[in-house]
Amino acid sequence: MRIEQIYTGCLAQGAYYIESKGEVAIIDPLREVHPYINRAKLDDAKIKYIFETHFHADFVSGHVTLAKETGASIVFGPTAHTSFDAIIAEDGQEFKLGEVTIKALHTPGHTMESTTYLLRDKDGKNHAIFSGDTLFLGDVGRPDLAQKAADMTQEDLAGLLFDSLRSKVMPLADDVIVYPAHGAGSACGKNMMKETVDTLGNQKKVNYALRADMTKEEFVKEVTDGLLPPPKYFPLNVKMNKEGYQDIAEVLQKGTALLSPNAFETAANETGAIVLDVRHQEDFIKGHVPRSIFIGLNGDFAPWVGALIADVEQSILLITPEGQEVETVTRLSRVGFDNTLGVLEGGLKAWKKAGKEIDTITSRSVADVKEAIAADNDSVFDVRKESEYQSEHLVGAINSPLSLLNNHLTEFPSDKLFYVHCAGGYRSIIAASILKSRGIHNLIDVAGGFAAIKKTDLNLTNYVCPTSL
Repeated sequence: MRIEQIYTGCLAQGAYYIESKGEVAIIDPLREVHPYINRAKLDDAKIKYIFETHFHADFVSGHVTLAKETGASIVFGPTAHTSFDAIIAEDGQEFKLGEVTIKALHTPGHTMESTTYLLRDKDGKNHAIFSGDTLFLGDVGRPDLAQKAADMTQEDLAGLLFDSLRSKVMPLADDVIVYPAHGAGSACGKNMMKETVDTLGNQKKVNYALRADMTKEEFVKEVTDGLLPPPKYFPLNVKMNKEGYQDIAEVLQKGTALLSPNAFETAANETGAIVLDVRHQEDFIKGHVPRSIFIGLNGDFAPWVGALIADVEQSILLITPEGQEVETVTRLSRVGFDNTLGVLEGGLKAWKKAGKEIDTITSRSVADVKEAIAADNDSVFDVRKESEYQSEHLVGAINSPLSLLNNHLTEFPSDKLFYVHCAGGYRSIIAASILKSRGIHNLIDVAGGFAAIKKTDLNLTNYVCPTSL
């Protein structure tokens, strides 16, 4: 028996490869499926099953394409409904894979069809669980993503999750290994550990949601407390995972087409496509196509595209570093953005050579803007998350979280310069590009972000949680 975790950092997502006696199961595969196919070929093995722990909201799974290319059976848990052929497992149903067995444990709560897969070795001993979004390391899946589809409240779903964990997962032995679908950084939970594999016994000790003395009421309150609104693209990814999607090979062929500057400009003007620049932020600052949006590949690229562009049907034109065209289109497709129309051939260098207009962003060091900020600190906009801002921020700075930037557009002054910063410089350039695309140009990016601000003697404040009266 061989188990491999295939972890994708930009999505904080774990897929799994299980092989026994020439038969393979893949759990929660990513959109691009050839790495799994090639891995099975190395083992001279055949992919027999594709297990899906639930209908994923934060990425488009590769189950449909993988089944088409390998003949493997797709398996979902009880209550799942798909538009393609799939085995809808019964609670407790077992699947033979070489010498091992995979048992479906229906664990509703994150979603109604959520299922944990229990792996038993050749001797019938429980070896590991593939817990999807039912159980993370340090956390559990948020119960608010499927409430509309299930016609239930998030509290109802949280109550189901409590029951699922205590009836199906916690009774398992402490030495059972936990393989979750996500780790720290995913929007599917709020308190995940940075580790990606653990034992169930340790999770019983450190995971707040698995406290033995916890009541259902306490669980529901703690699990639902502090949940941020889910990204708007989540329901669209669920729809694709239920109904199917375009083959990624076709998406790549169309999306990586090279367009001359003139063809690129024409496409932008005639299609209403967003021009998405994925180069490093320093390159974008120095020069970019006017009204283009920056979301760099070097950061949390796909989640930010999903959160800020939201509509997976939106047409996109790309400006990428040379040689990273395929990577960019692939990473967009992972979160359902399949309508990429092409890439600017030759990049910004070709754009400038063709005599096209360019724009820049004014970015200054803290030393350069310190006196201006000190004299007018309410002209500073902090685009970090609310929790980061509450932890510590510049006195007088206004919190305008990047994920909610469009809701704050009227707050930005039109009659004077203002300053934008994040933690280190990535998110503030995204924010600056969005503001400029909306016609707001009187801004200065604070280079180095809050990390640089903290090294100065500018007045900072620590957040103190108010005492209830």
